[in-house]
This record gives sequence, structure tokens and C-alpha cells, in this order.
Amino acid sequence: MGNPGPRYDGTRHNVGWWVADRLAYDWEIGPFRREGPALVADGTVHGHEVCVAKPLTHVNRSGAALVSLRPEALSPSRDLLVVVDDAALEVGRVRFRPRGSAGGHNGLKSVEAVLGTTEYARLRIGVGLCPPGVDLADWVLSPMPAADEEVVVELLPELTKAVETWLAEGTEAAMSRFNR
Repeated sequence: MGNPGPRYDGTRHNVGWWVADRLAYDWEIGPFRREGPALVADGTVHGHEVCVAKPLTHVNRSGAALVSLRPEALSPSRDLLVVVDDAALEVGRVRFRPRGSAGGHNGLKSVEAVLGTTEYARLRIGVGLCPPGVDLADWVLSPMPAADEEVVVELLPELTKAVETWLAEGTEAAMSRFNR
């Protein structure tokens, strides 16, 4: 998940796009091309057909981007991994989950509304806890401090390996090896 446009490039809410860009680069499946309300890059990775999508909607409406991916052709519990920022986790923490609630994240609520289920894997990337008295929307839409950004950027190669583990072995294997 992420927000389109240069204004949001370095914000906490765009960490999902950072991961998507890194996956496309590492897997040599780019460049991204526009398909409806998403940018997509696809190809074969270790024998698995993959499609990396970056919604062109704002985060709160990310589910709309699934329409171009034909959600009716997916088995969300097996075929979908949503990468999302998490302001309830310290910077650089990683949490794979096979299913679950949106946890207050409007982007995940949008995905669930389109899919009609909470049974899809998600990869939550910690972007730091929202300080008391700060509006959550302002927090996630603000640029990450350089030190926090460095932590996440240094994590990206490991996240490629984590997503490859998810592809090959499933969520449980990815959880046991990469959650921290």
C-alpha cells in the first residue's frame, strides 16, 4: 500500500511501495505499467507466477486496486500478500500474519471490503509508534526521519527473501523466520 505522487514518496504510509519497488527490482520484473487503478509488474519468481501491484488510489481506498487484478480469480488466503505500514510497531519490526483484523488500518479495511474476507496474508512493516497527542493521519503522512528511513531501507533485501519464503513455503514459514 502507498499513496501516489511525489508528495508521499518518503512518508511512513509508503513503506509498502518501497517493498514493492524492491521486489520488482530484485526479481527483474519491472518496469511497472498502469492497469486500471494500479501499477503492476509481473513475471516468474522461482517457478511462481507473481504480480506486484502498487495501488494508485490513496491508502484508504487500496481495495479498489484489486479490481484490476481480478480478485475473483484469486484465492486470497493462498494468493495474496498485502504489504502495509504499521504505526503500532517500532521502526523496522516485521510481522507476517496469515489473516486477521484491519487493526484500525483503513487501507486494510478497504481490501477486506472488496474481498469480503479477512483471510489473506499481510506483511506489516513497523514505521514507529505514533506519539501521544499527534494525529495518526498526520503521523503516517509525515516524512520519516533519516535514521528511521535508513532502518527500513536496510531491511528491504531481507524482505525480498521473506516474500520469497512466503511464496515457496507459506505464511507460517515466513512468520517463523522473519517476524521480529
